[in-house]
Amino acid sequence: MTVCEAVNVAFSDNPAAGCAVGVEENVLSIVLRQQDIDSLPEQAPGLTPSGRPTLKKLTKRDRNLWWLNIMGSNVIATLKEAFATAPAIVAIDLAVLTRIPENQRLGIVAYGRWSRQAVQSTAWRTAEDALRFLDLGQDVACAVTTTSSGNLSTTIKPLNADRIPGLQALLDNAVDESATNASPLAEIESQLRPRPDGPAGGQSTADPYSLQSFEAWKQASSATPPAPPAPQRPMAPTTLIPGQTVELPEMAQQGLLITFTFAGADADLTLLLTGRDGRVIGDEDFVFYNQPSTAQGAARLLGKQPEGPFLVERAAVHLAALPGHLHRVIVSINMDVETGLTCGALTHSTLHMQSADGSVWAFEAPADPKIRAMVIAELYRHTTGQGAVWKLRALGQGWADGLDGLARSHGVEVD
Repeated sequence: MTVCEAVNVAFSDNPAAGCAVGVEENVLSIVLRQQDIDSLPEQAPGLTPSGRPTLKKLTKRDRNLWWLNIMGSNVIATLKEAFATAPAIVAIDLAVLTRIPENQRLGIVAYGRWSRQAVQSTAWRTAEDALRFLDLGQDVACAVTTTSSGNLSTTIKPLNADRIPGLQALLDNAVDESATNASPLAEIESQLRPRPDGPAGGQSTADPYSLQSFEAWKQASSATPPAPPAPQRPMAPTTLIPGQTVELPEMAQQGLLITFTFAGADADLTLLLTGRDGRVIGDEDFVFYNQPSTAQGAARLLGKQPEGPFLVERAAVHLAALPGHLHRVIVSINMDVETGLTCGALTHSTLHMQSADGSVWAFEAPADPKIRAMVIAELYRHTTGQGAVWKLRALGQGWADGLDGLARSHGVEVD
């Protein structure tokens, strides 16, 4: 769910509607809604034999080739964006849906599997390169085919979905929003965007894509543009001391970014999701390097990487998405026991916690030479007269036996 959510956010501004629908091991499944061929114009600009501009009627072959180029471009753009968003995905199963001209019903017109290596090792330089999607994938099928005479097929018929498990079920459950009576994007945008020349209330129902005379355009473009807003400076972090507690703003429940910065030795960030008693319900509530996500992605590790002279590991917690039985999120670090090093080997170790509204809290982890694992802070639900809120408490308490001791004390069974 976490991978699909991240990929779909990346897809949200694409001209072709793509949707990640599942992940199996390291293969992502995507459905792509290709524009209908009936939406393409039947004429194209051209020249007469004497060189005068004209409109020529497109042949079925030319129209199908145009539509196929659009499909290839959408497929390649979707594959590249998905691979860039989800670096652990090594291959993508993709199916293309469109309305079949013959019956105006949704049908599958292309499908296949494309590997990361095949897509990234191919040079994409011209519009015609988009057609290479047919050759780069595995088990690729397409409704537009080449006839025995070398010409493109003039009709588009849906592919048989029965030979691929799940494709027919996918088609049967597909809901085509473009077929509903919902307002088009242009209409919605014109209703919501304030316009200085609009009617009272600052809204206009005029078509934002209508043609404009040169005189009106020149007059509007020569007007003095508004001054850009002053850049907002990031909020200075509030430094906490051990035992200090702060109540988090409501926006913090929509997203907290946890950043652990350190040097001197290696350490790992871990999260424990517990009940009121401070113990996990099951081992799945322990987020560490071998289990980087839990609670359907509401708590997850984002990875560790060097940044300048420091190592930085990040995690994200969506408090509002946590199940009701979870009341605490324990934020901790641990050293590698096999190295024999303790937290005393860490330098410049600081935990930053940033809310969705920009608020930041910082806590310097004590460099204690007697411990190998430490709870730096905890997030916990607190009930007040106005309802439940979340609080943050800085701690800095540790265990000499490292991650095992930390895990056992919170109810995790360690073999």
